[in-house]
Amino acid sequence: MLDAILVQARSHGDFHDRPVPEALLRQAHDLMKWGPTTANSQPARILYLYSKESREKLRPALGPVNVEKTMKAPLVAIVAYDTRFYENLPRLYHNPAAINWYNKPPVAEINGFRNGSLQGAYLIIALRAVGLDCGAMSGFDNHKVDEAFFAGTAILAAAWFLERRLARVRQ
Repeated sequence: MLDAILVQARSHGDFHDRPVPEALLRQAHDLMKWGPTTANSQPARILYLYSKESREKLRPALGPVNVEKTMKAPLVAIVAYDTRFYENLPRLYHNPAAINWYNKPPVAEINGFRNGSLQGAYLIIALRAVGLDCGAMSGFDNHKVDEAFFAGTAILAAAWFLERRLARVRQ
């Protein structure tokens, strides 16, 4: 198992043209959600882009070297973070006062980014564990992704792990 999730795990850029089963994504999510974050903050928000149309919406934000492989991928996951994650702390963490540790914009922003990115790494490991290959990528324009997918929300694209082209189900 360690071979599959770490030793042999490399970023993939070429994928089979077949759908990614939703059951595997749910299984991976059930694994990754238990990964530790500061004060159990869990700020990551993951948006799966299944359709070609949804990936076309992403196209203007991609760096030129990433366009072709992203458009060919059967699935893209945008890993983002909620800057208002602290609102959930009273139910996620044993100390309800923790909400006051993070409810100021600069503190919320940096902790949301840090822990959301950490959860992006957990997601990669979980996806590998359930048999999916991943191509982690950071060649994109965060602001364009935020405008296209998260406008009017407290959610921002994570700079390290933004889009994850999942998908070649390993045989």
